[in-house]
Amino acid sequence: MSKHVKIGDWIFEVKMVRALKVEEYGKPYSAIANCNINGNSMYIDGLLTQEGESFTRDDFQSFNDFCYQIGLDQCSFHRYQNGESTTKKLSVMPPKNNNDIQSDTVIHIVK
Repeated sequence: MSKHVKIGDWIFEVKMVRALKVEEYGKPYSAIANCNINGNSMYIDGLLTQEGESFTRDDFQSFNDFCYQIGLDQCSFHRYQNGESTTKKLSVMPPKNNNDIQSDTVIHIVK
C-alpha cells in the first residue's frame, strides 16, 4: 500500500488515518484512534475506548501491522500508566501472522 498517489498534477499523500475497532464497517465501534503520519513514523493520537475496554497488546499489534504494510519504521503513542504520563516509541516489526494482512489492500474513500 502506497502512502501517496499521483492524480493529474497533484500528489495526494496519506498523513492522517482514523482507526475504528469494529467487526464490520458501519457497525458501532468499541474504540477509535486518530493516527498522524510524519515521514516514516506514525503517532497514535486521540485514542478513546468504551468504558471498561482497554487498549491491548493485540490492538497494538494491529497498529504495528498497518504501519508495516504502508512501510513505516516507527510507531508511538502517549498513555497514562500508574498515574504517570509516558510516551512509548516502538520500532515497527514484521507481522506475527501474515494471514491477517492482505497484500493487495488499497486505500478506499468511504462516504
